[in-house]
Amino acid sequence: MILGHVVADPQIKSTKSGKAVLSFAIATNNEWFDHEGTLKKSADFHRLVAWERLAELCSKHLRKGSPVLVEGRLTNRSYEGADKMMHYTTEVVVSEVHLLRFEKSEKTVESQEMAQETAETEERELAAV
Repeated sequence: MILGHVVADPQIKSTKSGKAVLSFAIATNNEWFDHEGTLKKSADFHRLVAWERLAELCSKHLRKGSPVLVEGRLTNRSYEGADKMMHYTTEVVVSEVHLLRFEKSEKTVESQEMAQETAETEERELAAV
């Protein structure tokens, strides 16, 4: 499981055999205090890949900055780049995506309920894949 924010708007593509594939990245933030009491911050970036129906749904609902909780498995693969060199990467093959919504406190109860209903509908669509 990874909890973070989408780094850039995902772009869906198709394989040669016609399968939908979506590659995207999530950033996770870290904060800690060093031995002198100074707040330190860093970010880690994680490569993710979604396939077929899940790729289509992610393409439709994820945008740069979207907070998400992603479940999946780690995989390692290699490929030959344009430079004719072998490249190696580790990715998370996504099995589930949970869209997170952070509502501002000044919104009315009615608009919060509508947002919750929309989020639940989107989450059911993603979970059905």
